[in-house]
Amino acid sequence: MSELEEERSAFDWEARFAEGTTPWERGQMHPAFLDWARKGAFTDLESVMIPGCGRAPEVAGFAEMGIHTIGADLSETAINWQRKHLDECDLSAELITGDILDWTPAAPIDAVYEQTFLCAIHPRLRETYEAALIRWLKPGGKLFALLMQKDERGGPPYGCPIGVMHTLFPESRWIWPDGELTPWPHPALGGKAELGAILERR
Repeated sequence: MSELEEERSAFDWEARFAEGTTPWERGQMHPAFLDWARKGAFTDLESVMIPGCGRAPEVAGFAEMGIHTIGADLSETAINWQRKHLDECDLSAELITGDILDWTPAAPIDAVYEQTFLCAIHPRLRETYEAALIRWLKPGGKLFALLMQKDERGGPPYGCPIGVMHTLFPESRWIWPDGELTPWPHPALGGKAELGAILERR
């Protein structure tokens, strides 16, 4: 097994969901999701992918808008929760259990909602993820990113400093929004901010 393969499976996400030790979960819609929805940022989307979706209610939220929603997670417990929740809401979505970094959609998609995946994977996997995003998204596709800000080393969650993010998502492949990014404090992580940014794939 290569070093990167070991890093993909180093954290037992299934055990955490099965035990219910998931302090990163908000248990409700992310306020950035609600803000973007209110501003019409999702209006023209026909398809969206949520990598590392866990038990995020945003899967049902996108599905309720009539958007073809794809949720993926390594945890079978999390995906089973999503399936049950969607059934209870009389909604449907495409759900994938497994390592999404090797996945390729049947056709390029309109958007990726990045809430918990980037800060969960080891930083050495980030370039692999960025390449996957380019593969998944159609030109002009949107990356709705929530970038975890933390000074402490290690993780997960791993910090996503803005300077590092600009290197990871370079202007040659991504259009960054103008102006300051909106901070969204995470109540379960000591108020650490997630910076909301909508990037566009060139």
